[in-house]
Amino acid sequence: MAAPSPFTDREAAFLGILVEEGVDFLVVGAAAAAIQGASAVTQDIDLWFRDLSDPKLHAALRRTGTAYVAPSLHNPPLLVGGGADLFDIVVHMHGLGSFRQEARRALRIRLGEVDVPVLPLARIIASKKAAGRGKDLAALPALESALKVLESRKRTAAPGKRSSKRP
Repeated sequence: MAAPSPFTDREAAFLGILVEEGVDFLVVGAAAAAIQGASAVTQDIDLWFRDLSDPKLHAALRRTGTAYVAPSLHNPPLLVGGGADLFDIVVHMHGLGSFRQEARRALRIRLGEVDVPVLPLARIIASKKAAGRGKDLAALPALESALKVLESRKRTAAPGKRSSKRP
């Protein structure tokens, strides 16, 4: 069953084109947590790309009418137009491995018509702890609570398996 999409049709179409073009990316941050069921509020959707110079990424951007604005001294890289205005580019995730390492752990979550690669909630929590910013630390209790619920559901869904973790 598909998760309810936090995205507009235009934003979902943008993600779909990234997937169709074979772009290596992950949805990360609070939006990724919300997709997994956490009570998270965010004003943007963070995307982590393996390679911002990837021709597949630029082909996808052309298809969507989105412009890539390279970083400058005072501004991070940006996506502008084409339904990508709500998306922010993340170039580093505090406390995590490389993009390739984290992409191997990615969940594929169906949003509308497309399976989107999403950073697992446990890794989002690890990154927020490592970043140590006030807003990240404030979000941790809700994220950790959501992770406990998800883990409980997994244990319940696999009745033949016993957890090796002790309470």
